[in-house]
Amino acid sequence: MSTLTATAEEPRTTPARPVYRVTGRRVLSSEWAKLWSLRSTWITLGLGLLFVVAFGLIAASRYKSGIDSGNLDSDFADSTTVSLSLFGTNFAQLALGVLGVLVTAGEYSTGMIRSTLAAVPRRLPVLWSKAAVFGLVALVVGTLGGFLTFLIGSGIVSGTPAAMSLSHPGVLRSLLGAGLYLGLVGVIGTALGAMLRSVAGGISVLVASLMLIPGLISLLPSSWQDGISPYLPSNAGQAMFSLTHDSTTLSPGAGLLVFLCWTVLALGGAAYRLVRSDV
Repeated sequence: MSTLTATAEEPRTTPARPVYRVTGRRVLSSEWAKLWSLRSTWITLGLGLLFVVAFGLIAASRYKSGIDSGNLDSDFADSTTVSLSLFGTNFAQLALGVLGVLVTAGEYSTGMIRSTLAAVPRRLPVLWSKAAVFGLVALVVGTLGGFLTFLIGSGIVSGTPAAMSLSHPGVLRSLLGAGLYLGLVGVIGTALGAMLRSVAGGISVLVASLMLIPGLISLLPSSWQDGISPYLPSNAGQAMFSLTHDSTTLSPGAGLLVFLCWTVLALGGAAYRLVRSDV
């Protein structure tokens, strides 16, 4: 007779999955990785930098040739090294603003936004992180382009009435102001993309706000223009990096304050829709 001894088997245990907490640092890291994983990011940032440098150097070269030939275009009569170096800012703002729209609206067009918001249920940290990451990148690109163009352009216009150095009053403020302006344009682009959830719609509103509306305002009576024009986004932004100002333009501090208000307004609209409506 045999005796069977029952041996209790130990229960199999599966390793517990680690619990990941959603923190601001991790959301920022995620948005940073997503930004640089897109080919369009590298191409558009390169175009933004190219626009600042190329158009600035072309303007400086044209000014120099006009001075040497004695046939200077009247549009360049009051030019300085700063104004020539930042000539391409208006073109760069389109590239950086469009990329800002793509950063947010692109996720809606591909459906990736569902995965993003599933990982970050509170939603708003996603918007703040996208705006902060891309705004910082656009700020660096704009500032780098402005300083690089100024340093090269200074050599081109050396010995002319437009010649300036970095130690000249207002030069550093103008170059840093141009970089800050382009950074905030990038933030506005991300906000418009999140608010409209359409690449075409976001780009259309961006272009209208920065380029079309100022042209339409010029059709109004001059008394209305003086009261409205300085507070438009593009004009307020230009006041941030203009070296000289007159009675029809805002001071650099006032221009920064007005442009910050436009930025906050765009972010507020994007935050409201992100929280209130489904994806």
